[in-house]
Amino acid sequence: MGGAILRFVSQGHNVLLLDMTNGEPTPHGSPEIRQREWTRAAEILGVKRRLLGLKNREVTHDLASRHKVAGVIREHQASILFCPYFEDAHPDHLATTRIVEDARFDAKLTKADIPGQPIHPKWLFYYFAMHLRAPIVPTFCIDISAQIEAKMNSITAYESQFVKAERNRRIVEAIRQMNGYMGSRIGTDYAEPFYTREPIGLGSLDGLVM
Repeated sequence: MGGAILRFVSQGHNVLLLDMTNGEPTPHGSPEIRQREWTRAAEILGVKRRLLGLKNREVTHDLASRHKVAGVIREHQASILFCPYFEDAHPDHLATTRIVEDARFDAKLTKADIPGQPIHPKWLFYYFAMHLRAPIVPTFCIDISAQIEAKMNSITAYESQFVKAERNRRIVEAIRQMNGYMGSRIGTDYAEPFYTREPIGLGSLDGLVM
C-alpha cells in the first residue's frame, strides 16, 4: 500500500509504519542491511517508522504482542489502522492481523496495563500482501496513478529482497501489473485494493472516481 501511504502523506495525514519484525533471516539480507533498506523506503514514502521487535518467522498472536501494538496505537493516537488481509499462507501475516485486530480493542481499555491515553481507532482496513495465488477481491480501491513510480522505488529500496534476489524480481513487476488492473476497475491508471468488514459511510458521491 505504498501508493496509498504516499497519497495520505501528501494530504497531511500523520502516518506511522510499524514493523513487527526486522525481516531477517533472508538469503541476501542481514539486520544491518534491512535497517538501511527500510530507512530508505521510509524516506521515499515520507513517513516515520518503528520496529516492534517481534521475532521473524515466529510472530505469535498473544497478549504480550497485542499490548505492545496497543501501546503504539495509544502513543500515536491512531484513528485508522491498516493490517494484512486475513487470508494468507504466511503465518507471520496471519498472526499480525490477529494481533492488530485485538490491539484495536485493547487500545481503548481504561483499566489495563498499557501505557498511553486510551483510544479506539475508528477504522481498520486490510491491505493485500498475500502469499496465496488467490484472486484479490477488494471492497474499495484507492487511485495511486500519481504515486506509482515513487511506490515502485520504495519497493526496490529493499535491494536485498527484490534486486539481488533474482527470483523475487518478478514480484515487483507483478505488483505494478496488479495495480494497473485494479486501476482499470475504477477508471484510473493505477490503484491499490483494500478490504473492509465494516461499511464505509459517504456524505456525497463527490469522492467517487468513476
